[in-house]
Amino acid sequence: MASINPYLHFNGNAEEAFQFYQSAFGGEFAALVRFKDMPGDPNYPIPEDEGNKIMHVALPIGKHNVLMGSDTPSFLGVHNENETRSKISISAESKAEADTLFHSLSSGGNVEMPIGDSPWGSYFGMFRDRFGIEWMIDFDPKYQGERS
Repeated sequence: MASINPYLHFNGNAEEAFQFYQSAFGGEFAALVRFKDMPGDPNYPIPEDEGNKIMHVALPIGKHNVLMGSDTPSFLGVHNENETRSKISISAESKAEADTLFHSLSSGGNVEMPIGDSPWGSYFGMFRDRFGIEWMIDFDPKYQGERS
């Protein structure tokens, strides 16, 4: 079966964002490549001041998921960080894990829906993190085999 892994684009702060995500999820980066590490392409020159920006970063989460991202080089434009983006949905294995992830990732961000019991029966919260990425954290005991 194919897997789906989110890929996030940043305006020069991918490294800061992924260090933040690593602090919430734990683990080690499977890849961290800077633009200066790539062979040059005369059609798409990377300005010297962008050489240390992230060309690709991958953070494994859990057994089968990878959160990936990169900085967007200036020649490709700037992302509107307040636009509506798709949300990243995390299915936690327990209420405690849901609380930990919600509070870690929403730190410095904007909570749209505090984590708590939802009308559809799960434990749910939603926010935009300090980097503008939107998240949904959910724990549903029907799918985890845990009763809280």
